[in-house]
Amino acid sequence: MNFSVNSPILFVLAGVIILAVLAQSVFFLVRAVRRSKEIGMDQQKLRKTMVTAGVFTIAPAVAIVISVITLSKDLGLPLPWLRLSVVGSLSYETIAATNAESAMGLTFGQVSSLTASQYVTIAWVMTISIMLGIWLVPLIGKKLQGGMTKIENRDKRWGDILSSALFIGMIAAFLGYVFCDFGTIFHGDPSGLIPVCVMVVSAVIMALCGLIMKKTGWRWVGDYALPMSLILGMASAIPITGWLS
Repeated sequence: MNFSVNSPILFVLAGVIILAVLAQSVFFLVRAVRRSKEIGMDQQKLRKTMVTAGVFTIAPAVAIVISVITLSKDLGLPLPWLRLSVVGSLSYETIAATNAESAMGLTFGQVSSLTASQYVTIAWVMTISIMLGIWLVPLIGKKLQGGMTKIENRDKRWGDILSSALFIGMIAAFLGYVFCDFGTIFHGDPSGLIPVCVMVVSAVIMALCGLIMKKTGWRWVGDYALPMSLILGMASAIPITGWLS
């Protein structure tokens, strides 16, 4: 029996887990609504907040759909659908899948089929690696947060600097992946510039969204900035690849 990354049983398994997560969300939503009535919250204002929050989740959801489509080329739909519906992000999932495929002599985006063994290996790499954060939070999260709070209480300026440094350090890890093939340009192969140019396009679009928000006061633009940067950045990869390949 041939293995398929889009096997119906994989859709069933992924669907069961996603339904369990959705059930938890509905459970806590119902409990929250009941509690709001007990403490006398304005129900009309609460319903308006819920509708507004629901509408503005559409834009981030577009980014998730794009991520699923990107990964589905190699991994099929069930695994990316599960990963990005529960825990995960395009940047992490792509890097994890790419590294796992590279270790098996495969090239991400150019895989026509996977064996069951290769599929399970990639799934394990993607799952176990990201679970490190889940394991670390109960172990060191409280102490780390307490330390950050102490620094902020002692000197707010240094607290802001430390928070910014931690965030920049996280971004720098992903930037290394973008520039990892940059050295190919020194050997006459400009293809290493493709991810760099795509990143620049996405950054410019994000900056334009920020300027629009600043000049017009349209805060809703911020909810659509990420999906627009993703969509237009990916679209720019087509002409950029044709130009540099």
